[in-house]
Amino acid sequence: MTTDTNRIRIFDTTLRDGEQSPGVALNHTQKLEIAHQLARMGVDVIEAGFPIASPGDLEGVSRIAREVRGPIITGLARAARPDIEAAAKAVESAEKPRIHTFIATSPIHMAKKLQLEPDAVVERAIQAVTYARSFVDDVEFSAEDATRSDTAFLIRIFRAAVEAGATTINIPDTVGYTTPEEIRALFAEIRAALPAHVILSAHCHDDLGMAVANSVAAAQGGARQIECTINGIGERAGNASLEELVMAFHTRRDHYGFETGIRTRELYRASRMVSRLSGMPVQPNKAIVGDNAFAHESGIHQDGVIKARETYEIMNAELVGREAAVLVMGKHSGRAAFRKALNDLGYTDLTDDKVQHLFGRFKDLADRKGQIYADDLRALVEARSDVPQTFTLEGFQITSGMNMTPVAFVRLQTPDGAVEATAHGDGPVEAAFQAINRITGLNPELESYRIQAVTKGGDALGEVSIGARHGETTLHGSGVATDVVEASARAWVRIHNMVVAGMGTERRQGEFAPGRI
Repeated sequence: MTTDTNRIRIFDTTLRDGEQSPGVALNHTQKLEIAHQLARMGVDVIEAGFPIASPGDLEGVSRIAREVRGPIITGLARAARPDIEAAAKAVESAEKPRIHTFIATSPIHMAKKLQLEPDAVVERAIQAVTYARSFVDDVEFSAEDATRSDTAFLIRIFRAAVEAGATTINIPDTVGYTTPEEIRALFAEIRAALPAHVILSAHCHDDLGMAVANSVAAAQGGARQIECTINGIGERAGNASLEELVMAFHTRRDHYGFETGIRTRELYRASRMVSRLSGMPVQPNKAIVGDNAFAHESGIHQDGVIKARETYEIMNAELVGREAAVLVMGKHSGRAAFRKALNDLGYTDLTDDKVQHLFGRFKDLADRKGQIYADDLRALVEARSDVPQTFTLEGFQITSGMNMTPVAFVRLQTPDGAVEATAHGDGPVEAAFQAINRITGLNPELESYRIQAVTKGGDALGEVSIGARHGETTLHGSGVATDVVEASARAWVRIHNMVVAGMGTERRQGEFAPGRI
């Protein structure tokens, strides 16, 4: 059961700090779309922008304040009257308005950037909070670069801000400098020094890759609001990742004892939306929302997941709005995963011998192609041979280029063992066909030749379909491979096997159009 003591408020700053990522510029419509998704997801606070930054930013925050209901809507403001007035104007129509004002407190910022003495900084903070309270009842105060500030000075300025009317105190790790141990201790000390009704907030950056860990540690130290962004976007290395924080608290409730109000099934949708609108792709191995987050390629892992998800999954993909865990078929996949993938595609009638044969083809393909898609598996199955294998392609090599005659070296397994032959042709495919003819002693007449990609990607499988005539018999053969010449050779070998097996149909007038290679 959620109580005031274990409820973590989620403050989303994707539209403010996240938009400060280099190269990101969202228009009003895009910001509104994201804001509606954040509300749908159940965030507690949306920091919609920095209204003083530009008239456009002010209008963007105002539009979100007018149209988005549910979360608190806040605008950021420096400790200056024009900033606060702009923020107040931007959020005035919000259902739950907040002004978030800040000033730097670290020695280096006060001396080098503000060029103010500590006493003057405290006075500015008091004035800013007091002025903000004249517009709204909900004021948040932040001490910029807090984790490099003197703790005694932080307590002093926070007490002054609370007395002036601040209801939330934010302790940001502005440059991603702190560690989990340090920030937990800092929050615990400040928590003990401030009134119990004041909400402490953590805002961590990821410069050392510890934003999420630091945010969790801050919660352990007393933070009850965490400021974060979708996909962890933000200035420099970014902010704490909202989806990672939420799922850490959800998955390890037994350890942390914290709850959020986030509807987790909306996380993946939010991630895709922000990635699409911001133009910032999500890395494949990103926790929770990356393409590989719930994918398994290792045969050992796949076997475990098939038997029981919890062997290698600590959360379900569906819980964050994704499809069920994917068994990524590749060179590390085992037979159990391969058979399950075939069954999932509807190929449930395959005998063990056929599956074993296909598994060998699959392994060969995986070595060359890497990741195998569903269409690749379909192509493998549908190209499986239902023709007696008198001849089997074992290997080939092509020499071809501009201003030179293509030459093909081909090795077939025959009833007499492995046989090799070399031949030339007008193109590499014809050269391969001529070499195959020399080995088999057959000479079917090519009548049609067609090739198409049957899977996706630059290493897509190509399917070659051939129409041929042997005497008065019409034959059709097909071959699938990532290499066009190999697919062609497989299709031509199939034609030869059909000739030997006496397969094919009687020729009908006009059945084929002349084919070219």
